[in-house]
Amino acid sequence: MDEPRVGAREVERVFRAEYGRAVSVLVGVFGDIDVAEEAVQDAFTVAVERWPATGLPPSPAGWIITTARNRAIDRLRREATRDERQAQAAALLAARAAEARDGEDEGAVRDDRLRLIFTCCHPSLGTGAQVALTLRLLGGLTTAEIARAFLVPEPTMAQRLVRAKNKIRQAGIPYRVPYESDLPDRLRAVLSVVYLIFNEGYAASSGDRLVREPLCTEAIRLGRLLVELMPDEPEALGLLALMLLSDSRRAARVSPGGGLVLLADQDRSRWDAALVAEGQELVRRCLRRGRPGPYQIQAAINAVHSDAPSAAATDWPQIVVLYDQLAAITPSPVVALHRAVAVAEVEGPAAGLALVDALGPELTGYHLSYAIRADLLRRLGRDTEAADAYEAALACTGNAAEQDFLRARNREARGGG
Repeated sequence: MDEPRVGAREVERVFRAEYGRAVSVLVGVFGDIDVAEEAVQDAFTVAVERWPATGLPPSPAGWIITTARNRAIDRLRREATRDERQAQAAALLAARAAEARDGEDEGAVRDDRLRLIFTCCHPSLGTGAQVALTLRLLGGLTTAEIARAFLVPEPTMAQRLVRAKNKIRQAGIPYRVPYESDLPDRLRAVLSVVYLIFNEGYAASSGDRLVREPLCTEAIRLGRLLVELMPDEPEALGLLALMLLSDSRRAARVSPGGGLVLLADQDRSRWDAALVAEGQELVRRCLRRGRPGPYQIQAAINAVHSDAPSAAATDWPQIVVLYDQLAAITPSPVVALHRAVAVAEVEGPAAGLALVDALGPELTGYHLSYAIRADLLRRLGRDTEAADAYEAALACTGNAAEQDFLRARNREARGGG
């Protein structure tokens, strides 16, 4: 018996690569997210049945889009027979579908994907809904996968997705790229959602593992998509560079036992050289643009770290300068906190601690502020105060790997070894 010409893994690869593209085209044709999703899922079901025997079509994306469009029209016609008003709507939709451009029209597909991105990240939707919709509609993640990634029950995530799609429908949220005057604010929201997805993967807020690799991978894939769709946006380049440079350290950030390894203690030979090189090249492209923004500056900071062969060789004065630029563009307590870490490396822990203490209550409840303060106190020999700060940090994080690290530092500060 002949082996299947296309295996399940190949179909899954096409699904991950083309799901968002196909959904965006179908939303453009039918104007309804649910109709588009169901049609694309139907098309992939057909692909699973047919492709092992027929082989991969010359254009898998075009095949999926065409099949999904036809099945959606058929479904709408069948359902419309039960109601004359639906029949009229189905006829209109069928006419629109017949006039729709072919799935291979790259310019139209590009516009559709941008429209879907901005619809998912519309400001009238809450952040949780924006993240869930982006992962669902553009990433093709199942509801169960998104729920697992954010450690919420699957029914909770399903309800979140349903509410978000209902709000888009009921509020008449437009499926379009924002007007030019609105684009900067809306683009910031899109970049923020992708970065939020990455951060939850890079340093999970809760759970047993420090890193959730699938979320990092998906955020980087979305970042690449944004750069492809908006090649003239330097902040999209900057975000992708930032994620690549951060993710290059993934293998070194976790010990064989799953424990947290700080940047200063990481084995830099385990950093992914290809991701470092790609991230640094993107940073250089950003610098040539001469339009610095917060993601570009954060990427540049990470590029300085990746240039250093060891922690001791890090150009900390340059990092302080970059944090000064970041604070000038987007001042925030978190930026000030990380700048204090860099200052401590240049001027000593006392200078860094003074800056952290000057932040006062602005970062109350943020575990990194307590952990950074604890480390600076420990370096100054103020062990009892350091232990108290480690305990405060412990109370503010739900991630088991971070908790284990902080407990160990707390024991050391209290003389427990």
